[in-house]
Amino acid sequence: MTARLTSDFWVSAYLMRLRLANIPVYLTAKGDPTAGAVLVKVATLDGQARAFQRSFDLMADARVWVTLAEGAEAEVDALLARQRGRDPDLWVIELEDRAGRTLLDQEGLA
Repeated sequence: MTARLTSDFWVSAYLMRLRLANIPVYLTAKGDPTAGAVLVKVATLDGQARAFQRSFDLMADARVWVTLAEGAEAEVDALLARQRGRDPDLWVIELEDRAGRTLLDQEGLA
């Protein structure tokens, strides 16, 4: 059995990785420190953005990051606001990277 990290610990580690990679990052909503879900938005600085959420892949028996929304940044922001309105325990992390890097595919971040 794998130990589950608290949300605030995971978010702190993720923010540090992003800063070490020189990817501008902002914590725009702080959720429940123990078990709040995390959404990650990356703005590509051309008016477009993508948002990701963690999901469970039954076929692979593993947690994976999936695209929640993609398109005009204002539309992605509106979706994130609606999600946050439904779930006040939700964490929202926003990145700015022209290449759309999130580092979510790196080991330890799934």
